[in-house]
Amino acid sequence: MITEQQLLIDGMHCAACVRRVEKALLKVENVSFASVNLADQTAFVQGNAPSEALIAAVTKIGFGAEILESEEERRAKQQAQTRRVLNHKRTQFIVALVIGFVLVVFGFYKGMQITENNRSLWLIWSLITVATMYFSGKSFFLGAYNALKNKSANMDVLVAISTGTAWLYSLWLTLFPQSNAHVYFEASVMIIGFINLGKYLELKAKQRSSLALEKLLDLAPKQAVIFEENIAKTIPAKGIKPEMQVQALTGDRLAVDGILSSGSIWVDESMLTGEALPIEKKIGDKVRAGTLVQDGSGIYIAEQVGSQTALARVINAVRHAQSSKPPLAQFVDKVAAVFVPVVVSIALLAALIWLLVGQDFAFVLSIFTTVLIIACPCALGLAIPLSTIAGVARAAEFGVLVRNIQALQAGSEIDTLVFDKTGTLTTGQMEVTEVITFNDFDKNHLIALAKSLEQHASHPIAKAIVKFAENQTACEVSEIQVEKGLGIQGKVGEDKIKIGNAVFVNFLEKTTACTATLIYVAVNDEVVGRISVQDQLRPEAKSTIQQFQAEGYQCLMLTGDHQETANYFAKELGLNGVIAEVLPEQKAEKIRQLQAEGKKVAMIGDGINDAPALAQANVGIAMHNGSDIAVETADLSLMKSGLEPVSQIFPFSKRVLQNMKQSLLGAFFYNIVAIPVAAGVLYPFTGWLLNPMIAAIAMTLSSITVVLNSQRLLK
Repeated sequence: MITEQQLLIDGMHCAACVRRVEKALLKVENVSFASVNLADQTAFVQGNAPSEALIAAVTKIGFGAEILESEEERRAKQQAQTRRVLNHKRTQFIVALVIGFVLVVFGFYKGMQITENNRSLWLIWSLITVATMYFSGKSFFLGAYNALKNKSANMDVLVAISTGTAWLYSLWLTLFPQSNAHVYFEASVMIIGFINLGKYLELKAKQRSSLALEKLLDLAPKQAVIFEENIAKTIPAKGIKPEMQVQALTGDRLAVDGILSSGSIWVDESMLTGEALPIEKKIGDKVRAGTLVQDGSGIYIAEQVGSQTALARVINAVRHAQSSKPPLAQFVDKVAAVFVPVVVSIALLAALIWLLVGQDFAFVLSIFTTVLIIACPCALGLAIPLSTIAGVARAAEFGVLVRNIQALQAGSEIDTLVFDKTGTLTTGQMEVTEVITFNDFDKNHLIALAKSLEQHASHPIAKAIVKFAENQTACEVSEIQVEKGLGIQGKVGEDKIKIGNAVFVNFLEKTTACTATLIYVAVNDEVVGRISVQDQLRPEAKSTIQQFQAEGYQCLMLTGDHQETANYFAKELGLNGVIAEVLPEQKAEKIRQLQAEGKKVAMIGDGINDAPALAQANVGIAMHNGSDIAVETADLSLMKSGLEPVSQIFPFSKRVLQNMKQSLLGAFFYNIVAIPVAAGVLYPFTGWLLNPMIAAIAMTLSSITVVLNSQRLLK
């Protein structure tokens, strides 16, 4: 049997790191699949390899690793790791940039050239800067060492060589002064400072998406009451085994999947099925983990436990769907894979050429250092995270909270919109839509009778009727009896009143197909009227659908409701298609099928049952006031009611993608122009040679340009 293990990885900070970890895991014997997620620093591994072998493979290439036994453990360790890294990165970039800025000011007044008057001061600064580089850049140097030891190259290599060479060159000049030669200690620390700033901003942006599953875990209770030999015992929920008898009381969340063996309970399954109304569970009915007991009590026999429950399957579906990478990030990963060795090769080649044509060592070393410094990939690393951070801030202004920074790129390519029904296209609230009386019975009196009885019930339909009749005076009712799933009865004066479905009042009526729930009122066993209760379409739903279709989007409905109900709403809205009667774990599969047809899919939903589909879609959008799980799982969540923000986010996502491309192209163009200049191609014609200080400033300006470009999204 193939098993799956999850690892928490420590020390990854670029695409090259991800590839190295994946390759290392795939080389382990009996590993059939490995997927590493940079955003949450985790790895999924399938196969029969022992845990020790997986940890050893990752540790060997210079990263930390530990096996995660449960989602609860993952959450605790991941949050601790994120807090630790964020705090450390913040301190690192502040220290490095402050020291670098002070050095610039010092050099402005004392000069960057070594003289007998300032030599001792520069020796002191060499010690300060190497200490700063150790504190703020240790991870880069260790990462470079491990990468080279494993015959690979990442951005750590370029950072380490450029900053290390700049510092060694400056130290050499300090010990052996050269005329017209400048030290570049400040460049070494400022380069590290800027890169750490970029990493800090990137990690902050990733932090939200890493919290996507936390609320799902809160659905499962930590403890449960079981019965052994008729003795109640409270045990940890994870200790429940198949065939155990588990207690279910009003207000409880069910701990595992099972079969109700005694009692009767009303269960809110909306987070799993999308069904707005509580469902009555009788003996022999299935119950599911994470669902809420609204009324009643009973005992159920545990069947699926642990990772086999419906809730666990939803969590697993979300985890796997979120592990995919967007195309632009994959492109940057590929560029990064060749960028470092190409730049190092250019620097070495340029240095060798100038050495062969007769230049002295100081000249050659300056060329080598300048190429590495000017090509430092700060702008390349900052382009995507800064554009997305600015995009997040701007999107929030028109009511969209971005939880997955890659969604703004994916949103620009969407061609198919898939809507959940309840709570998305509809309000999710039951309302009275029609009151009809028979045999000239007084309508106001019928409404008053309905209010009088239904105010003693807690069912959503009862609440809708009571709200509708709020201006009516209730009658005094006695001998109240609630027949769950059927209706309620009682006596008003000497009259026996029954309110419920057709079976409860023993009434047969030929009706056309509709989606309303029909509630009948009977007085002394004579049906005197009918109340229609129905979930309502959002007022803007139809116009929003029409707007999307006019812009070329295909609009579909994906719901767990019955086909007849789904068809009714689809016709009302003029949708392009409908997929109904879908179980929660099947929703993601339906999205995958659309994607397999070449469609770029956005899923809009509001319930926990939508979570796997929201994660699987190219872009997942959670409605305002949707379930916490839908909001946390979705890439985008609406901060105000209605569908209007959805119509705004897609044009804006195109602006964000354009901004990313501008920043990346700017970074590439900068390197294409700057690297040859740094290598000295203009020197034979103009006698002008770029020195490392100017290179450091140019590198800094390239990063500032990316920052300024990203800020345009805020306008």
